[in-house]
This record gives sequence, C-alpha cells and structure tokens, in this order.
Amino acid sequence: MPNTKPNNAPVTSSVFVALVGRPNVGKSSLTNHLVGEKVAIVTQKPQTTRNRITGIITKGPVQYVLLDTPGIHKPRNRLDSRMTQTAAASLKDVDVTLMLFEPAGAFTDSELNMVEALRKAGPAIAVINKVDLLTDFAALEARKKQVEAFGVFDSVTAVSAKDGTGCEALFPLLGAYANPGPHYFDDEAFTDMPEKELVAELVREKALLYMRDEIPHGIAVTVESFKERPDQDLIDIQVEICCERKSHKGMIIGKGGQMLKKIASAARLDCEELLGARVNLQCWVKVREDWRDNDRMLDNLGFAKP
Repeated sequence: MPNTKPNNAPVTSSVFVALVGRPNVGKSSLTNHLVGEKVAIVTQKPQTTRNRITGIITKGPVQYVLLDTPGIHKPRNRLDSRMTQTAAASLKDVDVTLMLFEPAGAFTDSELNMVEALRKAGPAIAVINKVDLLTDFAALEARKKQVEAFGVFDSVTAVSAKDGTGCEALFPLLGAYANPGPHYFDDEAFTDMPEKELVAELVREKALLYMRDEIPHGIAVTVESFKERPDQDLIDIQVEICCERKSHKGMIIGKGGQMLKKIASAARLDCEELLGARVNLQCWVKVREDWRDNDRMLDNLGFAKP
C-alpha cells in the first residue's frame, strides 16, 4: 500500500536522473522511449546531443526527471569542452545516475574517467543498451560481469532502447531513489525545453541526417523569429543555420538550394507534429568562422558554461 496523506491522496515524490555515457550509446533514444515523446534528437553521428535535455515522466505519485547529457569524449575544441563539462556537472544535480554502456567492446578512457567520477558522485545504475545486437545470453552475462567489476553501481541491468526490451523495468529501479515532495513540473509535461529550442534541434537533426560527417558538427541552429498568426492555424518561424566556412555554406544550401530545401521540408513536418499547427519555416545560412572555439559566440548561441 502506498503512503497517503490524511485526505487519502498519494504522497508525491520526484527523482532526478542523469543519463551519461559515450557518444552514440543510446542516451537520447532511451530518453525518448521512456518519455514517450521526442524530446532529444537522434542520429547515427557522434556528439549529436550538445546541451542537457530534460525529459519528464509522471507515473501516478512519482515524477521522473531525466537529464540526457552530451556523450563523454576527448574534447577537440571549446564546444566539446563545454559539452564534457555539462555531462560531469549533471552528476551533482541528481538523485541517481544512469550510465549507459555498449553491449561489447573495450571501454574508452572517457568512460573509465566517468566511472571514477561516479565513485564520488552518489548512487548510480549501469545500463547495458543495445542488447538486441547480442546473439547469446553468455555474451550479455560476460558484459554484466565486466561492469559489475567496477564496484561502482548499485545494480546492472540490460535494455534495448530500440525495441523497448527492459525499459519499463527501469522505473521501479529509479523510483527507489525518489524524494517525497511536490512535483517540480506539471504532471502532463514531457519536457521543460522552450518550443523555440525544440524547433532549432529538429532543424539541426535533419542537417545531421542529410549531410556529410564533419559539416553538421560545424553548424549551430537558432530560432530568430517565432510568430503565431492570430487569424490562422499557422506559425511563421525563421531559423538561422550558422556554419564555420564559406564552402560549408554552399554545401548546406546545395545546388539550386536543394539541400537546404530538403533539410527545411523534413524539419517542417516534425515541427508541425510537435506544435500541432501548420508551420511556415524559413531557413537562412550564415558564416561565423570558428564559432566552436569562440567563447563569446558559444555564449550567444546558447551553449552556456555549466
């Protein structure tokens, strides 16, 4: 029987959870699956997530607040450094950390450093993701033993964010770390990210999907204008895509504007689904040389220091 207040209403509680791990380990896919909504963009390219993304799930009296963090990796520029700092700083703000691991292969130096950080940070659970890729039970058990040997994690579990295997079992594990008190967000909320920020991320996702490996990592997307027409079910949105090189600008626009049109058209469809209205999306491309190594530009583009 759950604890109840005198008026027989269930005692509410909340648990804040950081999701950490190497790039492409599936943190954003798991966040989206648990939330049941697309709050984090997902691609096959590493370092897709740049800022901390909040996903919110309320199940009865318990509210779960998930903080999807950038993948831990060796920084190559100031943006990378801020991303790595964001992941590390998140450990201080939560009740429990979920560290995701690949189902096989060697651990990276960045992963081992994060494991060491968790020894001092507080409770943590290890999640072996992508178990759908394993062919036998013995391989999974071997991986579990490798992770258990760290001696850091309260428990080790296995999931597939792709097909949902084991995902629901995470809720009772996380609920054990919940603290009694009022919910921090509305029970119907699934994220605290502003609509403008979600739109910018959807545009960046399409650029990551459609363009060559390096160029998308040299772009940032900001929403310059977001206006709802009072007399129509239509939102006018103007987006700036900034890149580091003039040559990159030409590639983003494409021959006859075809690449930019492809990115904008795909993003518009997702924006309409997100916003529940028709969207007039206009995308412009500007060059901001070496913005990933310029602190002032990083601040202006929303990549605040943790």
